[in-house]
Amino acid sequence: MEKIYFDYASTTPADPEVIAAMMPFFTEKFGNASSPHSFGLEAQKALEDSREILAKFLGVSREEMVFTSGGTEANNLAIIGVARRLKSKGNHIITTKIEHPSVLETAQYLEKEGFRVTYLDVDENGLISLEELQKAISEQTILVSIMHASNEIGTLEPIDEIGKITREKGIFFHVDAVQTIGHLPVSVKDLNIDLLSLAAHKLYGPKGIGALYVRKGVQLASQLLGGNQEHGLRASTQNVAGVVGLAKAIEICSQRITAEAAEQMILRNYLITQVLKRIDGSRLNGSAQNRLPNNAHFAFENIRGEALLMSLDMVGIAASMGSACKAGTMEPSHVLKAIGLSDDLAFGALRISIGRWTTREQIEYLLEQLPKAIRQLRK
Repeated sequence: MEKIYFDYASTTPADPEVIAAMMPFFTEKFGNASSPHSFGLEAQKALEDSREILAKFLGVSREEMVFTSGGTEANNLAIIGVARRLKSKGNHIITTKIEHPSVLETAQYLEKEGFRVTYLDVDENGLISLEELQKAISEQTILVSIMHASNEIGTLEPIDEIGKITREKGIFFHVDAVQTIGHLPVSVKDLNIDLLSLAAHKLYGPKGIGALYVRKGVQLASQLLGGNQEHGLRASTQNVAGVVGLAKAIEICSQRITAEAAEQMILRNYLITQVLKRIDGSRLNGSAQNRLPNNAHFAFENIRGEALLMSLDMVGIAASMGSACKAGTMEPSHVLKAIGLSDDLAFGALRISIGRWTTREQIEYLLEQLPKAIRQLRK
């Protein structure tokens, strides 16, 4: 039985070209980038060349890029780094109720340190109100942290408008762009973004490597101590092989981003139309227009998502209910609750996320098996 993968939002397979680019840095080019000899200098050059590739992709300078272990660390470094550095200026942070756990739990952690956090509501599509954002800002506000796209329902937030507001107010703006970098064009300067998080394994690169864009002039408190790596913000021997893999993945995405997004939107739109047509008691979650090109998120009446996933897995289909970081919990998704779904509907969620190697034939197989699974479970 062929196994078909529809969970690209959780993680992507590494592109073969990425693996090939990384391999020398596990063997003959294994040096520590902080070492002064030829092995170290070779590793340092690879590190900085990769930093340049990533910076060029985002339209920034390489000195503004900090490599991390992934999106979670990048989010933590951005939020805690700003909060602790600017505590004397203010103690108020604004985020939303639908953020990734690495943002929400970081905000809750800072509340225990005396910071005040405003969690903005979203509408039924998962969009924030710019008016409510304006009202929430006070003289004590030091940071606004809002994701570019929901990792669960795929809704794209109005980052350009948010950036205008924060820049006018002189407030730092952090964007969790883990789901969009490599899939949609992002210009941090045009969007007035001060800090931006990304992760390699969401764009066909390796796991365990990510990056944080830190606009020149934004100062952060370090989170890892013990060395001067990454401009003193992240003490630790750099993962050179991972960084090279991230840079290669970015290079490939930069060449394919427009074509891939267009192809995936065609498949996504077909999938959404057919699911809603063929399955009674189904609904699309998230914005129908302002959403990721590869995301389709549904809720089904009288269904338990865990049972549906098991049924699909038995016929070779791998999908998810939402965030992999919240998998296994017995609570309904905080994102689906925030957009107004009942517990019963929230428990009946299914996220289908497609990617570089998804085919029309695979979509057709899903459309054949999904209604069958739901009919059987409803019996």
